[in-house]
Amino acid sequence: MNNIGASKTDDLAEAQPVPPTTGETHLQLATESLRQLLEDARIPDSIRTSLSDDYAQVRSMLDKLEHGHLHVAVFGRVSVGKSSLLNALLGKTAFSVSVLHGETRSVNMQQWEEYADGGIFLIDTPGINEIDGEAREKMAHEVASRTDLLLFVIDSDLTDVEFQALKTVAASHRPLLLVVNKADRYTEDEQRQLRSILRTRTQGIIAPENIVFTTAQASRQTVVFVDEKGQEREGIRERPLNVTALKSRLWDIVEAEGKTLAALNASLFAGNLSNEVGQRILAIKRELGEKTIRLYCLGKGIAVALNPIPVADLIAAAVIDAGMIIHLSRLYGLPISRGEAGDLVRTILAQMLLLMGTVWAVHLISSALKLGTGGLSTLITGATQGAVAWYSTLVVGRVAEQWLANGKSWGDAGPKLTVQQILDTLDRDSVLAEAREEIVTYLRNTVKG
Repeated sequence: MNNIGASKTDDLAEAQPVPPTTGETHLQLATESLRQLLEDARIPDSIRTSLSDDYAQVRSMLDKLEHGHLHVAVFGRVSVGKSSLLNALLGKTAFSVSVLHGETRSVNMQQWEEYADGGIFLIDTPGINEIDGEAREKMAHEVASRTDLLLFVIDSDLTDVEFQALKTVAASHRPLLLVVNKADRYTEDEQRQLRSILRTRTQGIIAPENIVFTTAQASRQTVVFVDEKGQEREGIRERPLNVTALKSRLWDIVEAEGKTLAALNASLFAGNLSNEVGQRILAIKRELGEKTIRLYCLGKGIAVALNPIPVADLIAAAVIDAGMIIHLSRLYGLPISRGEAGDLVRTILAQMLLLMGTVWAVHLISSALKLGTGGLSTLITGATQGAVAWYSTLVVGRVAEQWLANGKSWGDAGPKLTVQQILDTLDRDSVLAEAREEIVTYLRNTVKG
């Protein structure tokens, strides 16, 4: 560009950094999100191993973003011309085309060099109704979750199988074009009628401008015509391939939204993987938490069963419960003080008292009985009270775990409803019976020792 005569103001203006576009901003945010997911040191190695395929996809997606690539995948039944359509877009035979069902048995990807700098890749997938179709449909939908733009190919009105698959693919929230292939089989009036039917059926799923008609393979038709002498004769009419409308629509979308599409896809995938990682970590924490709670249940049950002073029983129970909550808080990475743990214990026990006062009456009666009996009777009575203490610690532990899993919050439920929900998940009689049996076994073994 000729800058002779340009002012200093112009020079300064040209020197200013160009602000990023919205698409570039989305791209930067998505790239950073993927990097954070890959480099998060808090994720245990065991979870990374179990999700190794997903992490490989993250690395692949990050590389795709950094190189500015877009992935366009094609879906549809067997024999609607998916591979032929992609070959027509590429201008060469790169995807396998066969009259045999099931010819496309795996995902295939080719670079579309015709567009700009060749940053678009076209992806073929197996037919959604092929033999062993359930597994292949699952694979196709997994590709959809990693694709920036989708082409759903049909060759007539939608069948029920196609319509259900279309809704499933649309749920991935990627831009979606409905491509009616083999359009040369229809007259112009028939095409208009079919377009109207499809617009009605796909309302709310496909935007009207994203229903495109194509002819992916050239064909020759035998036709009857009348010659100059008025006699009928047979002739051959060429039906050329025509994917112009599809190319135009694809390029419009890519030009307007290309970078945003890639960023959206990456962000959705990263978000889904983050949720899955979070669920795996939470499952591990819950498993460790359950073991921790059980240890404290046994410890509290035995302590209460062995202690003959009722008031001391209650004090010991509260101290053990507070210690358990502190242990759980460290497990969940949300450490709390002993004072906070004590407050939480009191809140939970207060709600339990309101919801199940009868159990606590049994607890106090058992404590009183221990003072006036001896020998085996004391052991049995102590085990009964210990079982009640076990049960209360189990409830306190699970309620506290729920509170911690919610980020030290009761959420919308509040403490009373949370306690009620935990109580509803427990078979009280079974828990008490199991706890009493374990405590009696421990006490008898201790006496024998």
